[in-house]
Amino acid sequence: MNPNSEKEILQKVEEIIAEGPYRPDWDSLAEMELPRWFSKEKLGIFIHWGLYSVPANSNEWYARNMYIKGMPAYEYHVKTYGAQKDFGYKDFIPLFQAEHFQPAQWMKLFSEAGAGYVFPVAEHHDGFQMYKSELSDWNAAVMGPKRDILGELKAEAEKQGIRFCTSSHRAEHWFFMSHGKEFDSDIKEPLKKGDFYWPAMPEPEPENLYSEPYPGEEFLRDWLARTAEIILNYRPKLLYFDWWIQHEAFKPYLKKLAAFYYNCGEKWGEPVAICYKHDAMMFGSGIVEVERGGFAEPKPYAWQTDTAVARNSWCYTDSLDYKSSNEIICTLIDVVSKNGNLLLNIGPKADGTIPEGDKKILRDLAAWMKVNGEAVKGAKVWRKSAEGPTRAKEGQFSDQTEQIYTSEDYRFTANHGNIYAIALSCPRGGVFHVKSLAESKNQNVPEFHGIVKNVQILGYEGNLRWHTDGEGLHVVTDGMEADFPVVLKVEVE
Repeated sequence: MNPNSEKEILQKVEEIIAEGPYRPDWDSLAEMELPRWFSKEKLGIFIHWGLYSVPANSNEWYARNMYIKGMPAYEYHVKTYGAQKDFGYKDFIPLFQAEHFQPAQWMKLFSEAGAGYVFPVAEHHDGFQMYKSELSDWNAAVMGPKRDILGELKAEAEKQGIRFCTSSHRAEHWFFMSHGKEFDSDIKEPLKKGDFYWPAMPEPEPENLYSEPYPGEEFLRDWLARTAEIILNYRPKLLYFDWWIQHEAFKPYLKKLAAFYYNCGEKWGEPVAICYKHDAMMFGSGIVEVERGGFAEPKPYAWQTDTAVARNSWCYTDSLDYKSSNEIICTLIDVVSKNGNLLLNIGPKADGTIPEGDKKILRDLAAWMKVNGEAVKGAKVWRKSAEGPTRAKEGQFSDQTEQIYTSEDYRFTANHGNIYAIALSCPRGGVFHVKSLAESKNQNVPEFHGIVKNVQILGYEGNLRWHTDGEGLHVVTDGMEADFPVVLKVEVE
């Protein structure tokens, strides 16, 4: 670590804040402008890839859990690698080679799936940086693969027309490695700044915004400098933070970071934004983020949900509980109908290959988007979001069980002067009934009063008959069947 580098970066932060126009207070930060592209590019790809991909066990919290007696990761680690005092988390670094990492292939797969932006994790809770850094040698450009992973992904994303974004989960490193100090492991005091495991402070109550010991100035300055370094060197279009930045200790540093980042966007000539959870930032100063969940009703503001292809992990493991492709597509449709974006996570293997299970979902998504993408990409909320008996569960981590939709469940979007009624489950016999598009005789009630000019089913080449009456829009096919949601394109006069 070069202390002069930290000093220089923090000085740069102060200089750019002083230039304005944004100041480190919520009143000023609430004047931020959302990037116009965000509300059009409805699908992004999240990437959890790092040292935790080497053991490929349990989940991306392996670095923490391998030091907690009684946890499955602890038992697995001892059985597979030996005692933690002899083989600690740092010893995975030489095993992380990324020898088959081909960013061009990744981006091609993402682009074909309809993704308009990509979000590789720059640094997870474990403290290993996936980018070249002057602040720490514990990074992928110096150790392990000896490649600037973040830089390579950025270069290839921009080459293929995908917007580059990134995330930092550094805040949780304050406590993430603390349990290794509770027994004889390779995590021992004294720990000092620059050490891989530093500071390894006692783990707080996760919901306590005032938990002690508070992150000290030394750690908070380190957090600010690391995040600013990413911004300066990689110019992400969006920045995502994980959950612990809502702690009281982070507030002044978070405001300073936001002002710095938003002022950088002004200097670059394009707005940027921070994705945040748990009201870590004042409403209106960034993008509301919901982890593994969403809202039951549409929102008048842009928002994003981040979820993964598997229920039980964000990274690759040997025991992934994959969601079905249909579930992923239904989630995308439901989120877009409510004015949201879907950030879909995949987890590459340690060697840099994308698992076949992840690829299948992305390819199924690509095939569906190729036919039906006009109902999603660039779409806006219609006057009504949903029809039918089934509503998505509200809140975080509501994706742990699959939401089963019926043939009566529709979601709506508007785009290109059309209404899109999306059947989340193809009805038996290919007979569709959309009640929300019924002919209304009462012009004084908030119902649909437009004139339907034509109806198509995207991707369907068979015979189709349709009409509207007081009961709804009726569409009859020659026994159409589909494994995935069906899009009715309704052209209005």
